Amino acid sequence: MRPRVTLVLAIVAVLLGGAMLVPAAYARLSGGKALASIGGIGGGTEQVPAPTPTPPPPPTLADAPVSVNFDGEFFSWALMDRKTGTITGAKNMDQTNSTESMLKSWIVSDYLRQLGDKQPTTELKKWASLAIRDSNDVGANKVYAAAGGSYKPQSNGKPDPVIQRAIKICGLTDTKRSGPPAPAMYNGWWSFTRMSPRDAVRLGDCIADGKAAGPKWTEWVLNEMAHVRGSVKDQQQKSGGGKWGIIDGLPDEIKAQGPVSIKNGWTKLVYDGNWHVNCLAVTDKWSLAVMMRYPASASDAPTYGAKVCASVATQLVTPQPGAALKVPQQPVGKL
Repeated sequence: MRPRVTLVLAIVAVLLGGAMLVPAAYARLSGGKALASIGGIGGGTEQVPAPTPTPPPPPTLADAPVSVNFDGEFFSWALMDRKTGTITGAKNMDQTNSTESMLKSWIVSDYLRQLGDKQPTTELKKWASLAIRDSNDVGANKVYAAAGGSYKPQSNGKPDPVIQRAIKICGLTDTKRSGPPAPAMYNGWWSFTRMSPRDAVRLGDCIADGKAAGPKWTEWVLNEMAHVRGSVKDQQQKSGGGKWGIIDGLPDEIKAQGPVSIKNGWTKLVYDGNWHVNCLAVTDKWSLAVMMRYPASASDAPTYGAKVCASVATQLVTPQPGAALKVPQQPVGKL
């Protein structure tokens, strides 16, 4: 009896072992795909494919540490999440810089909003477009005057209505017509309006959500800002060369999600010996501003500031596709 029992047990063991080896052998024959084995009635198994990994979300801009090898008098940045209204950025994002041509996006918006459903003259519409696309000063001055701007606020004691409307409509908290460190002689110039990075992103949001230009003209303004032209090499003091900065620091995956509307401001000023450079960009998801002052070099183009703006944008991309841009040390002595 004992040899028979042993033989029976051996046969059962062989059969069970073969059943257990079938799934593994099948997996090898089917190309080695990962399969999950689920037990069924009577000890059977069902092969189920492993779940497919969830793809990562599309890249966007989100708050993150920013490190820039900056050599200059002032540097700051701010980022607004336009879905929540949350503003994050540098610790000094409430400090101000002269806006320079960045303000032209507001000047054009303020003029067009006042028109309502009316059309501007053909000439003024052309100047409004050139003021944004080419950062043309002549066009900006003509639109500014049509919007009710005043170049002599001290003569009658009244504040500039164009700037005051920006403060009121867009909820700006740090913006002033002008003031230190600019000399008093510049107090009547719209380009010397003082604005902080956190106010600049509020301005971008105000333009994008329609409060600045109104329902009829908002899309037109954003489209003009999305078609700013001319690289930093094409930059001239009074017109041209405004497509650089934040836009250069964004990956193609972000640009492909929709238009990126931008307006930069830049001037090499004699009174303080600095380039005043500002970058503003806005999409349906975020608004970003970078502002700075740094010593003017022999170059007539704000190349260094353009690279700083691009670097900040790259470092805020989430999730990160790679290393952030490196900004070269400014080839002048520190202040």
